[in-house]
Amino acid sequence: MSIRPATEQDHDALRDLWLAMQDELETPPFLREDWEHAWADLNRHVRDGLAFVSEDDGRSTGFVFATVPPELPSLLHVTDLYVAPAVRRAGVGRSLIHEVAAAGRDRGVSHVGLDVRIDNAAATTLYRRLGFVDHERFMTAELDTVLTRSERTERPPSYASTHVQTDDEAAVRHALEQFMPRMGRSASTEVVAPRNGWVTVVDELCDRDRSAQRRLGAELSDRMGVPVVALALEEDAVVRFLLFERGRMVDEYLSVPTYYGELSKADELSLAANPTLVARLTGADPARVRTVARVASSPAELPPARELLAEIAAAMSLEATIDR
Repeated sequence: MSIRPATEQDHDALRDLWLAMQDELETPPFLREDWEHAWADLNRHVRDGLAFVSEDDGRSTGFVFATVPPELPSLLHVTDLYVAPAVRRAGVGRSLIHEVAAAGRDRGVSHVGLDVRIDNAAATTLYRRLGFVDHERFMTAELDTVLTRSERTERPPSYASTHVQTDDEAAVRHALEQFMPRMGRSASTEVVAPRNGWVTVVDELCDRDRSAQRRLGAELSDRMGVPVVALALEEDAVVRFLLFERGRMVDEYLSVPTYYGELSKADELSLAANPTLVARLTGADPARVRTVARVASSPAELPPARELLAEIAAAMSLEATIDR
């Protein structure tokens, strides 16, 4: 394997590799650039000496293109990097990055930047190993979705149901009568008869106030001395559950940990489900919990939130009461 500067004579080989990259990444049509327009930009990088090709036995196997934007003279922006599948895991990508970074050093740049698809785990792993860290996130949405949601003056409603592991419905009602008045004004509170060994509480205050449901779960678990599961569909977009044991919250899951804002990596990880703990408190199959209680960086990467909530509830033998 060898790395050399790209030339205009590499046009055909680069075109084939570039089109293969587009197909492999399944670039959506609205982001897909045709080769003629792409080559007009890429050829400038070739002429600037910021384009390199990898070769194996005389066959082009990969490329890297970069530029130093006039408005950002300290930044080398890697615009495109691709390695053919047949030669991956042999250090080709790392070597291409090294060559273009060395060329950038000769131009006096101090930093290297690039874009990567969030679903391209292999590329992300390589870049992190080379010292890259996250600074920006490029996001897209369907225009009609943005127009519809941006017209809303209020956030979508949330719905919650709290499940107490007991068949003693009367004891749950008695506990609610004692401490619900202290939690705040609620328009309605409903207690659903036991199903699969769980009594369900549906409360209007908990629908609109996540902290109220958190307090309710802790109070019921402490008063009844049994596990409690608090389920919530929040803003019709994300799913949350809280697990309580002896009055203490022992696990919390949020399907999109960063939905309400950026978090540290440790805080993101803490909002993933603990299948072993869920299994111990609810009798669920931990493998099934691991399968359904997924996390992602956006709601679009998961099933519709209502479907996801139903799947998670079913895994715990619960019925999420949100149809109201």
